[in-house]
Amino acid sequence: MSRKFVGVFLAILFIDLAVADNKTCAQSAVKDTLEITIKQAEEQFLKNNLALLAGQFSIDHAKAEIITASLFNNPEFAIENILYNPETKKFFDMSYDGGQYQASLSQLFLTAGKRNKNIKLAKIGAKQAEYEFFDLLRTLKYTLRTDFYKIYYQEQSAKVYTEEINSLSKTLTAFEQQYQKGNIAQNELLRIQSQLYALQAELNELKDNIDDVQSEFRLLIRASTKSYVSPKIELDLEGKDVLEQVPYKLLLDSAYANRSDLKLARSAVAYSNLNLKLQQAMAVPDITVSLTYDKFGNTVRNYNGLGISLPIPLFNRNQGAIKQAKIAIESSKTGLQQQQDELESELDNSFQAAFRLEKLYNSFDPKFKTNFNHLIEEVSKNYQKRNISLLEFLDFYDAYKTNTLQLNSLQLNRINSLEQLNFITGTQIFNK
Repeated sequence: MSRKFVGVFLAILFIDLAVADNKTCAQSAVKDTLEITIKQAEEQFLKNNLALLAGQFSIDHAKAEIITASLFNNPEFAIENILYNPETKKFFDMSYDGGQYQASLSQLFLTAGKRNKNIKLAKIGAKQAEYEFFDLLRTLKYTLRTDFYKIYYQEQSAKVYTEEINSLSKTLTAFEQQYQKGNIAQNELLRIQSQLYALQAELNELKDNIDDVQSEFRLLIRASTKSYVSPKIELDLEGKDVLEQVPYKLLLDSAYANRSDLKLARSAVAYSNLNLKLQQAMAVPDITVSLTYDKFGNTVRNYNGLGISLPIPLFNRNQGAIKQAKIAIESSKTGLQQQQDELESELDNSFQAAFRLEKLYNSFDPKFKTNFNHLIEEVSKNYQKRNISLLEFLDFYDAYKTNTLQLNSLQLNRINSLEQLNFITGTQIFNK
């Protein structure tokens, strides 16, 4: 009874999985296939990505600060009139004999080059906004390119599962007929069914991963959610020693010259140094020049006066802000050094990893995959002819799947290692 129950349960499970797979295929069929190359993907990314568009607005905002810093202070005008004249008994008396009013015009003049220093700080701020934008571009572009290749090689792995599932399904159908005739034992049939269900579960998990990467990739290029991205690979690294053609020093020099986050760290040091000069200049008093007219309220009628005023830097000489600016200089220098150390460490680690992957991949026989594919076809035929045992048949299938998936993973990791070097150096040296 227990064996019959297991058989019925597995048969029901197989039907459920087949129905679920059909539903998935039906849903996938609704999507429009978007065949795209890496170059086309980058063009759409640069044109449509909302994060990049928002970054452009940040640059424009920072450049507007330069205009603000360039403007002079507005002059101030003040006028005062008598509210009530008790002698003439008039409100707002502006008559020649009895009226009284006074007016003044003043202008603040910044000293010690404060205006020019503020302009320079604003220009550095605009440059920093540009560096932040290009660093965002570098990061998103790296994500775009790695997602592109990940989708392609995961799809190749999905094809391996599909081929095995289709092959095992045919074998299962044939063996079910033989089982009904009593030619094979039930345990052989159940073992093939179990292998088939395991492959279907692994394929479903892989498709979930593909869908996640597809979603992220579509978001980066703002493609329709109804489209299914099908990458077209034009890159050929077969048998090529790519890293040997590029000296390590060139990679390091490129990173120092092109990394936007490193430029941002350098600009932070320049900003801090200039800010210190500005804070020291803030200790120098600014001058206010004023012109005054007083009709009748001074010792001289129709009084005209020229005035100059400035604060006396007796207590507040901007000591706290100057000290903070000095601390900021040391902090920015430390941040720059840390950024450089991290860059060199990342580059060395990534270069060594990429070099190992290149040597490993190039050590594989190019005919290995073709020969292995032919071998698995012969294994399937020999098992149906009962020339090999069930365990040998399933072992060959596991070896085929494992080796093919590992080869796809190795190719993906090799390409990603080169993309990582592009990311670290800030240039498109590899995989152009």
